[in-house]
Amino acid sequence: MRQTELQLRTDDRFVTDITAQVQEFADRGGDGLLNVFVPHATAGVALMETGSGSERDLEAALQRLLPRDVRYTHQHGSQGHGATHLLPVLVSPSLTIPVRGGRLQLGTWQSIVIVDPNQDNPQRTVRLTMLEG
Repeated sequence: MRQTELQLRTDDRFVTDITAQVQEFADRGGDGLLNVFVPHATAGVALMETGSGSERDLEAALQRLLPRDVRYTHQHGSQGHGATHLLPVLVSPSLTIPVRGGRLQLGTWQSIVIVDPNQDNPQRTVRLTMLEG
């Protein structure tokens, strides 16, 4: 098993594409399963098409589901911060991707993205684990 951590800043981006960094990690191996894990209570990881406007669509959909206002019991941080703590229920903090010959077995339009609505903490860690075999 191989592991590494990525450190990244999401700043004011709701969706951050990390496909290239994950592929770089996968390049060092053969076949197996690669797990992507975001150890944060207010961010998730997903597969989605990027560059076609889907990022804005996802942000709008989550804004409708989890509006950033004062309705939440969890109220520390910026207004609506309670909503960001519900995000990992909808956007998982982890996903597993098959790897063959060091190549991520993603569909044609799939990208690996971090979904992060939390404006209070733009510094993010992503843990990558490759289980080869």
